[in-house]
Amino acid sequence: MRLQVFLSKAGIASRRAAIDIIESGRVTVNGKRIIEPSHKVKPGDDTVLLDGRKILPKKKLYVILNKPKGVTTTKKDRFAARTVIDLLPQALRHLNPAGRLDKGTRGLILLTNDGDLINRVTHPRFNIDKIYEATLDRRLLDRDKERIERGVLLNGKRTAPCAITLKEKNRLEITLHEGRKRQVRRMFAVSGYGVLELKRIKEDFLSLDGLREGEWRYLTEREVARLGGSP
Repeated sequence: MRLQVFLSKAGIASRRAAIDIIESGRVTVNGKRIIEPSHKVKPGDDTVLLDGRKILPKKKLYVILNKPKGVTTTKKDRFAARTVIDLLPQALRHLNPAGRLDKGTRGLILLTNDGDLINRVTHPRFNIDKIYEATLDRRLLDRDKERIERGVLLNGKRTAPCAITLKEKNRLEITLHEGRKRQVRRMFAVSGYGVLELKRIKEDFLSLDGLREGEWRYLTEREVARLGGSP
């Protein structure tokens, strides 16, 4: 692992800021001062010191949370009455949300300090299913369903194909791989539908089974490994 990556993963600084720290001569590896950010280190084997203080790999943590309506998906927002971080104990408030749900949307949020996993979960190229349960202001017509599934233009860019399963009356489930801002609501809005209620019920294989609104739990080692994280 490159030294700058090691410092970043240990929570010392961003990768960009870690470069400045290393080049300033503040870091030693096995007693030798290193000023090259790409210097290779073996976590757990090599001894890395910053200003004489030993740096240890940061333990990776993974939790899922059932976000209530009215809670903002962010770490800090002075205008938000309550954020998802406020729902976690103090020891977990350094975690980052993997993606966002808007304030009016309920449901599953994954939080972790594993930046690589956040990228895998949120980037469309990894094709991670995100399943939402939506209640519209009227029943979805077949022609509009097919149009939305093929992709609609949002700010000049077409959405990727998605899948919609109609339930009773005006309820449905929609599966997509993207995560643009307020995407589900906007996709229906361009066809003249309002979304009255929206809830993310599943992300990949993760679900909200057993979690009431506002509750959270740790992922199991098996779940972490299945997602591609480091248990």
